[in-house]
Amino acid sequence: MINIKRIISITEARRRIFDIAEEVQTPKKTYMLTAGGKPKAVIMSAKEYQSLVETIEVEKIFPDLNQDIVETKAALKSGEYKKWPTLNNLKRDWGMAVKFAETPNKKYGVYSSHKAKGKKKSR
Repeated sequence: MINIKRIISITEARRRIFDIAEEVQTPKKTYMLTAGGKPKAVIMSAKEYQSLVETIEVEKIFPDLNQDIVETKAALKSGEYKKWPTLNNLKRDWGMAVKFAETPNKKYGVYSSHKAKGKKKSR
């Protein structure tokens, strides 16, 4: 949760906007702007804002993520995870190639110079 300890009026923020914009580049440093004593806006770094938006998106996709993390930590502690199927097991069961990073039989290269197809015939 964002802990906003810097609450200032919009008028004050207008006078100090360049300093505030620099200050909020420090992690977890935000400003709450007020008008008439009521909260109106928050100023935070673009990086922190983007991180917050991404976190919200992840929580929408994986609503039980925190519970999954708790269960995974317990499985790691107890050793239960050793019974979980691996990617190679699943691929084998589904009839797919077993090796995750298969080594190709052919080697491909990138050449920096163009090789001539043949000599030009002279007349």
